Amino acid sequence: MAEAQDETGVFRALADPTRRQILEYLREGELAAGEIAGRFAISAPSVSRHLGVLKGAGLVTERRDGNRILYTLAEDRLATGIGRFLSAVCPEQIVLRHTRWRPGAHDGKSEEPGEA
Repeated sequence: MAEAQDETGVFRALADPTRRQILEYLREGELAAGEIAGRFAISAPSVSRHLGVLKGAGLVTERRDGNRILYTLAEDRLATGIGRFLSAVCPEQIVLRHTRWRPGAHDGKSEEPGEA
């Protein structure tokens, strides 16, 4: 039951487009809260609340550096949370056989093994 509640928090956090965008920014590396807030047309307190939801779901980690708070993407947590759901819904071998993620590929197309 704890895993299901854990996944619920991940999916609730991912439901908001602002939070998904924050995760995309953090994919580039660690960012300060102010740097993240500067990329949005919403207030800094709103961004802070979004970061709090992401942190509560375990999708980001934070560390203090002086008076700055630096955020990092918790890639393993994201992959585990979504992976458990996908393996329950989709047979794992079908997912692995028909989908090959390529860094930088955002066209939504999958590539079959042997294609180049």
